[in-house]
Amino acid sequence: MATLESKLVEMLTGPVEALGFDLWGIEYIQAGKHSVIRVFIDAENGINIEDCAEASRQVSAILDVEDPISTEYTLEVSSPGVDRPLFSAEQYAAYIGEDAKVQLTMPVNGSRNLKGKITAVDGQMLTFTVDGKELIVALDNIRKGNVIAKF
Repeated sequence: MATLESKLVEMLTGPVEALGFDLWGIEYIQAGKHSVIRVFIDAENGINIEDCAEASRQVSAILDVEDPISTEYTLEVSSPGVDRPLFSAEQYAAYIGEDAKVQLTMPVNGSRNLKGKITAVDGQMLTFTVDGKELIVALDNIRKGNVIAKF
């Protein structure tokens, strides 16, 4: 996780939890004048639009005071959804046996993209089964990971 994202997680976890939600994760997408901060919240009974609005007001107020980003950005607050992004080893461990799509920073076996079943988590090392073969990937090498929704 990038340094800014780590700082944002540290800054926002307590206030989001005080509202009764879990801070699932944060994405910061830097795109010149149109940067985006995506804050994903979750709760045992799910998240609705009012929950997102309440969390957005709280997060926005904190970001206005703390001012961790000097450029303009758009704040988005949402639930992780069915194809939820995965940010931590604990989240990957909770989805052992499920299929995931992962984008890597550095290629593993010649590929930066993989689709496979999450089969094990050992510390910061994740094991995926891709096309019948096991691949071990360091969490730090994952730029983006999502659960593949089943319908």
